Amino acid sequence: MRPRYHAAVIGAGLVGSATALALARAGLGVALIEPREAAVPDDGWDVRVYAIGPDSEALLDTLGAWARLDATRMQTVYRMDVHGDAGGALLLDAYAAGVPRLATILESSRLQHALWQAVNAHDNIDVMCPAGVTDIVWGNPRSTVVLDTGSRLDVELVVGADGANSMTRQRADIEAKATPYDQSGVVANFEVEKPHRGTAFQWFRPFMRGCGDIVAYLPLPGNRMSLVWSTATEHAQALLALDEQEFCAQVERAGESRLGKLALLTRPAAFPLRLMQTDSPVRAGCVLVGDAAHGVHPLAGQGVNLGFGDVAALADVIAQRGKSGCGDLALLERYARRRAEPVARMQFVTDSLWRLFGCEEKLAGMTRNTGMSLLNKLGPAKSALIHEAFFN
Repeated sequence: MRPRYHAAVIGAGLVGSATALALARAGLGVALIEPREAAVPDDGWDVRVYAIGPDSEALLDTLGAWARLDATRMQTVYRMDVHGDAGGALLLDAYAAGVPRLATILESSRLQHALWQAVNAHDNIDVMCPAGVTDIVWGNPRSTVVLDTGSRLDVELVVGADGANSMTRQRADIEAKATPYDQSGVVANFEVEKPHRGTAFQWFRPFMRGCGDIVAYLPLPGNRMSLVWSTATEHAQALLALDEQEFCAQVERAGESRLGKLALLTRPAAFPLRLMQTDSPVRAGCVLVGDAAHGVHPLAGQGVNLGFGDVAALADVIAQRGKSGCGDLALLERYARRRAEPVARMQFVTDSLWRLFGCEEKLAGMTRNTGMSLLNKLGPAKSALIHEAFFN
């Protein structure tokens, strides 16, 4: 372990591990701090999966993680079939838009394991695990990160990649506004009767007053799919309390039996949904990335892709820093400006869609479904939407 580092990345989840790799590839000495080691994946299916966009895939390939993934556990998404709550419909097709795919579905633990393998193979990264951060003493131009192991790390830049409840964000006095959606995302995996043919399905449905449901079927390899059902928290808990047979029947009805009979592969789980915004993800000597910096509704499946966009932008800014220190505020503000628009745009779009489909007024219902069907007839507009939604 070196006494001084260019950067300390706090949190070695997907975005944190990718950040450490990207900064190390830019020539920085990096400390990666994580309290828990990543588990080695077994033959079971993860309840948590991600839709990795083409730009994120390119980043992961550059970082040496993509080639370490098992291709038999990945599923290409070629089409997205979206349905409104009153007849509206929209089909997004990669071939029609002139792109090879919309996204690739893969399991969280397998991507985490691939990133950890790449991290451990890199000479510029010291992994400190298990280790937690007990204090950060801010300084200029260097700060001190104090670990519960007794170590004190002298660093130019502290990178907070420690999730939505980021300790780094709190210690840096960066204000965050969290707006609960009063919804939870129910996730589970299923064997399906009918082939999905690489199509992701999504239904916008009214369920409770002021809270519309969004049901998504994400294709997995073979005749399998992963569910993400965004619903009122009360309803989510009711779904989790069902026996296996009734739960499968409810999910089948919510998806209009599009994939036929369902058989549960993994126990369902639920997680709370919220919008999270910060005025700025940086201060002198500190930058936030991923869920520590922003949170979005999962209806577009873009949360982790926004995080990987942070990684690519931060590494690019750091690589072009010239004689500036890694923690120089002017340098980090350049990064913040670059990420402000794409993050704000995705937050606005997902939040607006959630509110539009959660509104019970008749005029709103006509507007959203008519607009969806009209967009479905406009090829150039659909192509533009695909590039906006899936290519960061």
